[in-house]
Amino acid sequence: MSANLATASYIGAIILFILSLGGLSNPETARRGNLFGMLGMGLAVLATVFGPRVTAAGIPWIVAAMVIGGGVGLYASKVVKMTQMPELVALMHSLVGLAACLVGFASYIDTSHPLTGAEKTIHELEIYIGILIGAVTFTGSLIAFGKLNGKIGGKPLLLPARHWLNLAGLLTVIWFGREFVNAPSIQAGMIPLVVMTVIALLFGVHMVMAIGGADMPVVISMLNSYSGWAAAATGFMLSNDLLIVVGALVGSSGAILSYIMCRAMNRNFFSVIAGGFGSGAGKPAAKGDAAQPAGEVAPISALETAELLKEAKSVIIVPGYGMAVAQAQHTVFEITKHLREKGVNIRFGIHPVAGRMPGHMNVLLAEAKVPYDIVMEMDELNDDFPATDVAMVIGANDIVNPSAQDDPGSPIAGMPVLEVWKAKTSIVMKRSMASGYAGVDNPLFYKENNRMLFGDAKKMLDEVLVVLKT
Repeated sequence: MSANLATASYIGAIILFILSLGGLSNPETARRGNLFGMLGMGLAVLATVFGPRVTAAGIPWIVAAMVIGGGVGLYASKVVKMTQMPELVALMHSLVGLAACLVGFASYIDTSHPLTGAEKTIHELEIYIGILIGAVTFTGSLIAFGKLNGKIGGKPLLLPARHWLNLAGLLTVIWFGREFVNAPSIQAGMIPLVVMTVIALLFGVHMVMAIGGADMPVVISMLNSYSGWAAAATGFMLSNDLLIVVGALVGSSGAILSYIMCRAMNRNFFSVIAGGFGSGAGKPAAKGDAAQPAGEVAPISALETAELLKEAKSVIIVPGYGMAVAQAQHTVFEITKHLREKGVNIRFGIHPVAGRMPGHMNVLLAEAKVPYDIVMEMDELNDDFPATDVAMVIGANDIVNPSAQDDPGSPIAGMPVLEVWKAKTSIVMKRSMASGYAGVDNPLFYKENNRMLFGDAKKMLDEVLVVLKT
């Protein structure tokens, strides 16, 4: 393949990637967006493998790597459950960071194209920054993976003087960067490069360990942005325009998503990085404490829930991570289908940070074939709760917590929430009275118009469905 044809193929791939991002912005066009992305990546890989920069001797190695990587990807797609998607995404981000580090070191020791003067300095800065971003992304994503799958606790690890430690690390990295650029040889430059890499790896661990469980959706989108910038840095190292553009697309879109999610939690990006929000392990509500919500909870059975739904004219369902864990989305769809056939106006309210990653609930509902037009964002539905007969919360907690509005001293004060308590009746489905991922008790449970349906979400919903069809 000639250089001109490879360049034209790269331009085509870039266009497909832009169309992919546009498609993924809307549930109704997400499938098409995914297809554009796959076509773009396929075109980019073919243009690279058969382009002028790859020799015939290198093709067998590339094909072998593609077969191994493709096999791992195919296996993962078959065995990974939808509830494990957040940690899988975090693991994928870590691999992007690792690739950036390896490419950086390989590019530094490559002497096949010697550079001099300003060109050499610029190339070494690209290598240094690329490895720095890649190392932070690698270890940060691994810690996020561990937190999301439960191998590492969600409680933030807040070291004494952690901000001073971060500042000291930054100043050290800058100093060693100067030493690296001024190094007279590859051997001399390898020492500051390795020291910086170790500091960056430790910083990635420290940064994500200090972030509490409640901020994990923001962390996922943040690491997505980091992986994009790592890919862009790799593109600069390899003088590959496609990697630069694609990395910039991923990095900027991830940054925008992080900003949107921070707004949805009434937090700024720097407070998330500073960490400390969310225990990660829900704890039972305290009793006998005046600071805790007063009153008794009112339990409800599956039979009574079904009767309320039968009599309702308007229903709003708020899904959360508990629905994902119970794999209840398909039963939810069957209930939705049955109620719609009976003329009930049923809709879904999605909070931007519901679940463990951006769009988690949308993906689950799409998998269960819930119609896109009844899946709505929080801002579209909040004003409708007073006119709603039944608001049904399935495994969500912090995103329906009235403390965000009523208690200025609450850790989630000011966070926009779905106002389910304004409905005629709210039903909260939970396994127990444990608090949510932020470790904050929920006064919703004690309100007079609220009912608690305890038990496994899928089992309880299956019972509700049986009664509805009787």
